Amino acid sequence: MSATTTIASKNPANAAPGSLAAGTAAGTFNAQIASAVLRITLGVMYLTHSLLLKVATFGVAGTVGFFESLGLPAAFAYLTIFAEAIGGALLVLGVGTRAVALALIPILAGATWVHAGNGWVFSNAGGGWEYPVFLIIVSVVVALLDRGSWKPRLLAPVG
Repeated sequence: MSATTTIASKNPANAAPGSLAAGTAAGTFNAQIASAVLRITLGVMYLTHSLLLKVATFGVAGTVGFFESLGLPAAFAYLTIFAEAIGGALLVLGVGTRAVALALIPILAGATWVHAGNGWVFSNAGGGWEYPVFLIIVSVVVALLDRGSWKPRLLAPVG
């Protein structure tokens, strides 16, 4: 491929109609929707991981006991439940997306540390580390895409 061909292939005028490279309204809209779907899905994951797993399945006392069995203070269990629930809700609503997605990464790093000795696959006994690492990557992507994500205008100033 010649240098001329490479440059020409990157020119939006030569892009396929409707593609993102063409800069079309449809392509931009699709990217915004895709970004919103990823953000909302990540938010729902955090909400369910907090409320369904830690509160409904293990119970708050069980979650606190698990954290303490790892040598972590009980307060970390409460903070994790709270951060995942509030952070998940904020991601679903599109409020402070970049800051929230990045702020939740230390929780996932902690989960990676907890599950590191169990192997890669999360279905291993005790859970593996691939799921929290994947969610760290998704959180970084959501933070990077924040400005391009469609968000409701519920909290936008009027006028």
